Amino acid sequence: MVLDTWGLLAHLRDEPAAEVVRDGWLNEGAAMCSVNLGEALYMEIRARGTKDAGSTVEDARRELTVVDPDWELVVSAAKIKAQGGLAYPDAFAIATADRLKAPLWTGDPELVDRAALLSCEVKDLREPA
Repeated sequence: MVLDTWGLLAHLRDEPAAEVVRDGWLNEGAAMCSVNLGEALYMEIRARGTKDAGSTVEDARRELTVVDPDWELVVSAAKIKAQGGLAYPDAFAIATADRLKAPLWTGDPELVDRAALLSCEVKDLREPA
């Protein structure tokens, strides 16, 4: 499974989807693009401060398979972003799921609402398990 920022934050903040994320992560393993991990970090810094956010996101990073963007991934994300309607970090999440041929786990309405148009499978974390 590939997590986007929404999915990781659900886990970190113990939101309603956290248990589903944790079960999937434990059973399947989880990957995440470093761009999305950075997005989660800055959002947590804003919410909790640098020290707390840094240690929490770092703990998650050690348990994830982190995909750093190479030029091919940048090009894929740029093509997705050029279609419009999505944030650039979302394009990296989709491109990462495409690359790994894995489902994208998210509750982000921008991604879930476009699931049929995306090139990867999308698991809506807002739905009950």
